Amino acid sequence: MTFTLSNIQDDPAMQLLLPSWVTSRRSESLEDMAFLSGSALSCLHQIIKQSDVPQALLRDRLALQAAEACILFSGRPERAGELRDAIHLLRPGDLPGPAGETYLAWRRAAERPLSVKALHRALPEVEATRIAAWLGAGKERGVGQAGPITRVAKVLEAVLTEMPRAEVPALILADTALAQALGWDHILPLFASGLARVDLTRRGDALRLACHGAVTTATPQALRMATDLSRRAARLKTVAPKLRAKTAPAAVEVFLSRDAVAPSALPMPDRAARRLCDRLVDLGAVRELTGRDTFRLYGV
Repeated sequence: MTFTLSNIQDDPAMQLLLPSWVTSRRSESLEDMAFLSGSALSCLHQIIKQSDVPQALLRDRLALQAAEACILFSGRPERAGELRDAIHLLRPGDLPGPAGETYLAWRRAAERPLSVKALHRALPEVEATRIAAWLGAGKERGVGQAGPITRVAKVLEAVLTEMPRAEVPALILADTALAQALGWDHILPLFASGLARVDLTRRGDALRLACHGAVTTATPQALRMATDLSRRAARLKTVAPKLRAKTAPAAVEVFLSRDAVAPSALPMPDRAARRLCDRLVDLGAVRELTGRDTFRLYGV
């Protein structure tokens, strides 16, 4: 049977998306872990190419997850709700703060097609030439023909050897190296949520082993998220014809590309935007994410 999102959703036996022998991570052998991570990535590669997966929305939600993981690495208290507020409730002239900057870096890295220019926009404190050099570390002679995870580990090692505290750039570029190796147009944030902080201190084969393990940890999460978001996106598209506002189709596209949306971000007057959000909640097409009576955020 062809492995598609539709038959995953229809077949209860496939609901876990990956067999237990991929996700158990019982082996500490580099060779065995390479096989397991390759199996996981093969599955992920097929699923994210499905037309019913809202790709931009998936990347944006994974970016939030990656930012939250990086905040945990740094010992800061902010979690997903605070990160959303830090970005989506910014007023003109406000600064997002350190946690918000981390989230903003991940969102910017994930939203645009891969290029050094786009990565420099996401990481303005890092010179574009340095970004290119770090990515080139994964393509050195004798490495370029190696597996994707070897390239990821080389990039991580290059960044963290030169800048030991640059976890966010290192992890963004690790995801970039994976995307380049697999021929993806955008990064898919995986390694921040799959690696432990101690893993970032490892080098050589130990780092490669940690990266293989990170794939087997992060891929099932990404697959479950892709399946869930596809179902939610289908619901939103189903109810969209019931919306009367002329700008409703454009608003629906905003919801299909962003993890969270403030009514003020929709292409319509504020009052109409709030009414539309409430209507979509009533129809079961979007959720209110904050639990507040004011300064609300909504998402698929």
